[in-house]
Amino acid sequence: MTSDATGAIDRRLIGLAVPAMFTLAAEPLYVLADTAIVGHINTSALAGLGLAAIVLTVSAGLCNVLTWWTTSRVGFLSGARDDDGIRGVTATVMWLSVALGFAFVALLVALATPLVRGLGGEGRVLHNAVTYLRIGSLGLPALLLMWAGTGVARGEGDTRSPMYVVIGANLFNLVLEVWFVYGLHWGIAGSAWGTVVAQWAGGLIFTTRLVARVGGVRRPDMAELRTVARVSVDLVVRTGALFVALTLASAVAARIGAISLAAHQVISQLNLFIALVLDAAAISAQTLIAEAAGARDAERFDLITRRAARLTFYGAALLAAALLVGAHAIPRVFTDDDSVVRVASAVMPVLALMQFPAGAAYLLDGVLMGDSDFVTVRRSTLAGMVVFAVPAIAVLARPSLGLRFLWLGLVGWVVARALVNATGLRRDRATLVA
Repeated sequence: MTSDATGAIDRRLIGLAVPAMFTLAAEPLYVLADTAIVGHINTSALAGLGLAAIVLTVSAGLCNVLTWWTTSRVGFLSGARDDDGIRGVTATVMWLSVALGFAFVALLVALATPLVRGLGGEGRVLHNAVTYLRIGSLGLPALLLMWAGTGVARGEGDTRSPMYVVIGANLFNLVLEVWFVYGLHWGIAGSAWGTVVAQWAGGLIFTTRLVARVGGVRRPDMAELRTVARVSVDLVVRTGALFVALTLASAVAARIGAISLAAHQVISQLNLFIALVLDAAAISAQTLIAEAAGARDAERFDLITRRAARLTFYGAALLAAALLVGAHAIPRVFTDDDSVVRVASAVMPVLALMQFPAGAAYLLDGVLMGDSDFVTVRRSTLAGMVVFAVPAIAVLARPSLGLRFLWLGLVGWVVARALVNATGLRRDRATLVA
């Protein structure tokens, strides 16, 4: 392709990635706002929020197919110029969001007490967690509608609209929580109601957009529903494997010692923030790859992959350089404990090294999802989990290996994911050409 085509792809990749990055960064702010406000009520309220947030986060995470699959499917249909197909998918994910959302509401309201008790909640902590969980679950249908709307918008090359809605809903949530908790003195229930109202505000905005896109009320497409069910298995397994690997890392860090666990928390939060930046590039690649796959344009598919890889490499290099330069200063932003800073600083070069294979793994996740290859994404995540288990077990057996060795194991985790993804990409590319 010409240099003009290359430049146009670069501009689209960046234009999609930047709003997506802000959206990803804003999504966790619901819980952060709750934490900041509830933390000033009392300790049992904060502890209860923590337990309820785990249940709500896991419940919602099981439905991430509404964003990832929808983005790929709508992008594919956009590339194929199938507008009626897009309307069918949009109607399907709307109905699915409502059905799943209210199913989770019924389950969480009924099972709130045993779920929280199973996580160790008791006494006032149990009461606060159950209160928050039962109220907070009412926002799940709206949250899932927002996710479905985000998937449709991304698939059509629009990452700005989700950014505006998510940021607006978060600001609305903050105002409501301050009013409900401090003004009306509703306690932890006020925090939960603030989040629910804000989520429904965002959900209704997306619902209005989705209904307009469909052109009215339309029944779900049963063929698309069967596809969603199949893909959901892959994404649930992927989410579970990611959760197991990261939870195992924290558990092993705790076995090393309190200082190492604290340092691990610092490094983990840095890694989470960096992942948001690199994931944004993967989202933009997913959208454009889906379009190319729908148009059966193998040449454009290759060019998008190469340009996205180039941009991801530059981004990873900048992040790695910043981590190396700030190896001693950055940990001090999180803690004043010299011992924790020393251990965290020793791990920072490993975190810097990790950005290159991590960027490749995340990008290839996006490319493969864009080509609707969710099976390879599942396999790569499982492979990474198995690879990481080896150094994790080694540190459990010999804690003196330390936190740096554990994080070298996490480097192996993302390397394995990148390698399996790369193998899948070659296979998908050959299929597209054929």
